[in-house]
Amino acid sequence: MSDYGTNVGEKFARTALMGFFAKAVSPEVTNSDYEGEIKGGGADRLNVLTFGDLSLQAYSGTALSPEVPSESEGTLLVNQKYAYYFKIDSISKFSSYVNNPESQLMKNAGDVLAKQIDQFVLGLYGDVAAGNRIGTDYTTGTVTITATTGATVGSGTTFTSGMVGRGFKATGHSVWYRVKTFTNTTSIAIENDVDDVASAYSGGAISGAAYTVEANTKLQVAKATIYGYICNLSEKLDAHEIPAEGRWLAVPSKIASIIRQAPEFIPAVESAYNDVVKNGVIGKISNFVVHQTERVTGNNTDGYRVLAGHKSFITMAVAFTESEVEPFIGGFGKCYKGLTVYGAKVVDVRRKCGVEGFWYV
Repeated sequence: MSDYGTNVGEKFARTALMGFFAKAVSPEVTNSDYEGEIKGGGADRLNVLTFGDLSLQAYSGTALSPEVPSESEGTLLVNQKYAYYFKIDSISKFSSYVNNPESQLMKNAGDVLAKQIDQFVLGLYGDVAAGNRIGTDYTTGTVTITATTGATVGSGTTFTSGMVGRGFKATGHSVWYRVKTFTNTTSIAIENDVDDVASAYSGGAISGAAYTVEANTKLQVAKATIYGYICNLSEKLDAHEIPAEGRWLAVPSKIASIIRQAPEFIPAVESAYNDVVKNGVIGKISNFVVHQTERVTGNNTDGYRVLAGHKSFITMAVAFTESEVEPFIGGFGKCYKGLTVYGAKVVDVRRKCGVEGFWYV
């Protein structure tokens, strides 16, 4: 009976994962380009490798010098751990549920897993590259910035704690930085837009300059304007030469309703709809495959953190590492216990592959 219990437990894990991959948005908007293996118990470290672009060398018949491709590495921590644990009155009935992916038990297991992991993955809007956000910018006053420390003193400013993590660029900057800390309405600090190395500011000293804190507050969208704002997101990716193929956009139902009313929206055709609806796909707009999901961070009052990008943006790993049926201590029947572990990572060189709209209806 113990072997049978183990087998049916493993079937539950496989069927639950099948349901997850069929229904969840996260597998459709992430990649699994990591090295290593999820072994068990969680907190595994996986390597995410990214290679720089190769170059073409002029050839005149003489010997070529080999190029050494640049390589960067990030660490993906599989440190999210959640378990199923429930009582089984009848092992034979449990087995019949497990063997039927359409049973209510297995549908529920897949749904719960999809909601949990989608919320985690779509909550990574803070990893979008500085300068890749569309919202209402804040530009009031001027700033003076200290070299090395990034200490920023404002004149006529009203900085807020909500600016931490948002992109920052002052006149004189050639690239975007981000707000590191908030002290008060006239004092913040900024840093380079990286996470995989120690915090630093390399933008130099700036005095009395105009500046921008990107997408500081929410921006209202409507059927007459939504296409333009989505094109703005697309333009951000185009500027970084991110491929058009493989782009996605995740939106809550309120914004999905607006997108459906835009004349530029291409709904999912009937012949393909049955295959994609389980992943929330409703159609395409401006090269983005649109996924409708309530797992997008935020609400219509505070603003939604609408996340979009290319599949190379987020690397995700997920697995069942433990799955078994055990005796119910103190009573009759059995209990099922299964451990799901997952994690996601945006390495610094791929931050440019993500964009965010801070929107409401």
